[in-house]
Amino acid sequence: MSAERQPRVTVHRTDITTLAVDAIVNAANERMLGGGGVDGAIHRAAGPSLLAACRRIPEVRPGIRCPTGEARITGGCDLPAAHVIHTVGPVWRGGMAGEPKLLASCYRSSLALAAEHGLRSVAFPAISCGVYGYPLDAAAAIAVREIRMFLDAHPLPERVVLVAFDAGIESVLRAALGA
Repeated sequence: MSAERQPRVTVHRTDITTLAVDAIVNAANERMLGGGGVDGAIHRAAGPSLLAACRRIPEVRPGIRCPTGEARITGGCDLPAAHVIHTVGPVWRGGMAGEPKLLASCYRSSLALAAEHGLRSVAFPAISCGVYGYPLDAAAAIAVREIRMFLDAHPLPERVVLVAFDAGIESVLRAALGA
């Protein structure tokens, strides 16, 4: 009897900084120098060497290391994850300022970096859903759509984890995934 194939995308309610995956995705800001929410939690858990690694990423414009919708990669420093993929989600401005396109680009850019670096497992937080105010239902639908489209076309990463830090986010992510 063959083993049942594991789904490539799953949802887990946990602290993203504790996951032993090839990369966790950081919902960063354009400066990549730490911040609040998941960004601050990742920087605290990774230790000061993550800030030093981020400072080594060249600025593309004054004060901007990672423009909105793009992604950059560093080592994981003191995290169980080997790498941190930093992506900058859009601030929600009502949905008419290109936010859906930019959020979709965050997922595609992060997954492309993971594939480029041969990473097999990646964990994502709910990008832009904290202080950036993106509506969770809409963001979850974009995340699931973009991850599935990428995985359908690429062998890596083999596994993607959508991480929820509370039951409400977990429920919305599971509904978007159809799980």
